[in-house]
Amino acid sequence: MRITATPVAAPVQRTPAAVRRRSLLALVIDALLWVFLVGAVALVLVPVAFMFVASFMPPAEIFRSPFPWWPSRLYLENFLHALRGNDGRYLFVRTILNSTFVALSISFATVMLATLTGYSLAKLPFKGRTIVFLLILSTLMIPFETIMIPLYIVVTNIGLQDTYPGLIVPFLVSAFGVFLMRQTLLAFPDELLDAARIDGASEFGIFWRIVLPNAVPAMAVLGVLTFQSQWDNLIWPLLVVQSDSLKTIPLYIAAFTEEKHTNEGAMVAVAAIASLPMLILFVSLSRYFLRGANLFSATKG
Repeated sequence: MRITATPVAAPVQRTPAAVRRRSLLALVIDALLWVFLVGAVALVLVPVAFMFVASFMPPAEIFRSPFPWWPSRLYLENFLHALRGNDGRYLFVRTILNSTFVALSISFATVMLATLTGYSLAKLPFKGRTIVFLLILSTLMIPFETIMIPLYIVVTNIGLQDTYPGLIVPFLVSAFGVFLMRQTLLAFPDELLDAARIDGASEFGIFWRIVLPNAVPAMAVLGVLTFQSQWDNLIWPLLVVQSDSLKTIPLYIAAFTEEKHTNEGAMVAVAAIASLPMLILFVSLSRYFLRGANLFSATKG
């Protein structure tokens, strides 16, 4: 028997000049990437910094050129004017409470219903499961503007106009939330669920004690996104709300900026106050955005 040796190609030897050219190219690419990232961050942060700095300035100082990035003195009258309003009724405080209640109610309901639905579509076998999921997913293709008027007519006919339920009920279920939780729970190990069933756990017990604690990162992401969308929602409250006592922050800001006696400092202060809850919520839950929801574990008890 003859044994033939297959020749092995010798490794390519790079010359020092080629190595230097490659290192220089990588350095240039890294530098351009950093310039792009710094520019993108500046485009996002500079308007936010301007808003908070200008909220502490007198109105005349805001339009000074070049813009002074530090106020000559802390002008807190902007915030007092923003909270008091031009009519002195402190309506802005009520709108903050309204927006907080509506956004929290919708966020909690959306997260729980989406998690339950996503778990059912991901882990419970039943006929037509794929069809149901595709029907839910297809609603994402329908713009809200196309169903806005029919939805308004339904809400008005059942007597929910100018009420808290009229602001909350139409947004309790989110197709995007169902999609997000279903895709997240597809990666949940079936072995943990089977072991729990063998131990005699009910389906709701499995969901509540095993699935729910492991789905917290994805639920937090969905909660923040839902809260942000409802906190900034203008078009639906504009249709449903008639009385001042039910107005939300976007409605107040739209009306406040159009009033004749509103100065620019108070406008910026209103925007700064309205932005604070979202910034605090995002910073407090940002670890869930960075962690993701890819690791699952079983807990006893």
